[in-house]
Amino acid sequence: MARDLIHLLRTRRFLPLFVTQALGALNDNVFKNALVVLTIYRLAEQAGVDGQVIVTVAAGLFILPFFLFSATAGQLADKYDKAGLIRWIKAAEVAIMALGAFGFWLGDVWFLIAVLFLMGSQSAFFGPIKYAILPDHLRREELIGGNALVEAGTFVAILIGTIAGGLLILRGQGILIVSTIVIVLAVIGLLVSFAIPATGAAAPRLVINRNIAAETRAIVRYAAERREVYLAIIGISWFWLVGATFLSQFPAFSRDVLGGDETVVTLFLALFSIGIGAGSLLNNVLLKGQVSARYVPLAAAVITLSVLDLYVATADRRGDVQALMDVGAFVARPFGLRIVFDLTMTSVAGGVFAVPLYAIMQTRSEESHRSRVIAANNILNALFMVAGALVVVAMLAAGTGVPAVFLVLALVNALIALGLWRRLKTR
Repeated sequence: MARDLIHLLRTRRFLPLFVTQALGALNDNVFKNALVVLTIYRLAEQAGVDGQVIVTVAAGLFILPFFLFSATAGQLADKYDKAGLIRWIKAAEVAIMALGAFGFWLGDVWFLIAVLFLMGSQSAFFGPIKYAILPDHLRREELIGGNALVEAGTFVAILIGTIAGGLLILRGQGILIVSTIVIVLAVIGLLVSFAIPATGAAAPRLVINRNIAAETRAIVRYAAERREVYLAIIGISWFWLVGATFLSQFPAFSRDVLGGDETVVTLFLALFSIGIGAGSLLNNVLLKGQVSARYVPLAAAVITLSVLDLYVATADRRGDVQALMDVGAFVARPFGLRIVFDLTMTSVAGGVFAVPLYAIMQTRSEESHRSRVIAANNILNALFMVAGALVVVAMLAAGTGVPAVFLVLALVNALIALGLWRRLKTR
């Protein structure tokens, strides 16, 4: 495995794309979490608004562009050279990050939220390209490894960016430091993107449909007509719903259920991100380059069992918010190690679950429509995450608690596992 992955990281066919997308994910999360922390601790009070409401609005505005622009992004990626489009998108990122730095200097929360919407738009246009370009540059037997590296790089970037943005923004000169980081990362990403080899146009005669709603329906319908592709998309969307739910609930889970402080939250973020990365890379050992869903139902079953045990371990717990444990005290307790094990198994299985589905989506799609199929995937990913967030909000508002959220996830995941086992070819 290591030799195969190292080989990919030494090739111009893959390395520049890998670095470009990882820097983009890192930049997104540095900016987003810096904005969240700055809003909660400083800007909301200055503006006389509810910080939690502003953060919720910001999260929604970051996802909204995936509904608005994914269909157009998929059409552009099929019509034009993908490498050239990446350079234009990365150039836009430099401009957006310059606006973000200006927004931090102004201290205007609404200006910064507008910048966050622009960042979401940039990510929506980049999304279909980063997965659609892989089959253009990689051989079929390299796709599992390539997708594994992209997925691992993305989650490690999310982890580093989330921690760095939150830790740095409130420090002395934090605004200057974060502003410099996001601009520098954007510029480096742009420069690296020039090393991505050209792909040519998959469908140069494609006429761009400017009716966003109609094109969105059309690309989702097209993907739904291809059974294996659509099942892979549903599986990937469920994976992102589960991941987004865990990441959003870690702070409340740590504090209110387990009695852990912010260092325990950081531990959970690290376990989850690194675990998904490790599980993604594990596919290269399990599948040996073969594009197959063989281990997807098993991975889903492991997720169900791990999350069920997480529920059993925490259903009756109530954290002592007056005497919060740090990470050392938490892992020194037997229930702490049990939770660490459950989260690790959940995240590793998540990586094993997701990567083959991406490869199936890529290889079972026609080249001329591949970017639009991946755009449909991004739309459904966003839809699942929003729907999941609404269900979680409703459950918490009803007083069910975070462990009950995990129980529902485990039960629905069991149904997903059964459905994939029965319907998706696993050879």
